[in-house]
Amino acid sequence: MDTTVITVSGPPGSGTTTVARMLAEKTEFRHVNMGDIFRELAEEHRMELNHFERYCEEHPEIDREIDKKQEEILRRGDVVMEGRLSGWIAHLRGIRALKVWLECDEQEAVRRIIEREGGEEPERRKETMERMESERRRYRKFYGIDTEDRSIYDLVIDTTSIPPEKVVETILQHLKA
Repeated sequence: MDTTVITVSGPPGSGTTTVARMLAEKTEFRHVNMGDIFRELAEEHRMELNHFERYCEEHPEIDREIDKKQEEILRRGDVVMEGRLSGWIAHLRGIRALKVWLECDEQEAVRRIIEREGGEEPERRKETMERMESERRRYRKFYGIDTEDRSIYDLVIDTTSIPPEKVVETILQHLKA
């Protein structure tokens, strides 16, 4: 595949950040994390992330602003774009990209989140599930996107028991094919 755009999407704890960073390093593309941009917007609005997620359910202009930024960056190329909707944005806007979805067993994902951010299992699981449900509602309401639909992705990889290096190797092999 001859492309200079790779999108990496997946639920929290699936390894998107680790894999996207490693891919950017290997390809010498820049790494853009849309989750970081979303978190910055939450801070600008002086809201906790989970409250900002719910706020966004009633304020589609925030997602539209993020989408516009994503599209601009994707069109420039030479990028590994990490974000829950990055693959969908590339797909819907007709941007040539290798679209990757990472998935992971829920228990392992929560374990990774706790390892990265701290906290206790019951609270982290609840926060993660609430966040994913909020995103599901927003994406269906504003875009008509079913986040469970993997048909637009070129690669779907279960990262539950695969080290990130192997995931990156698989993606790079597909990129060269």
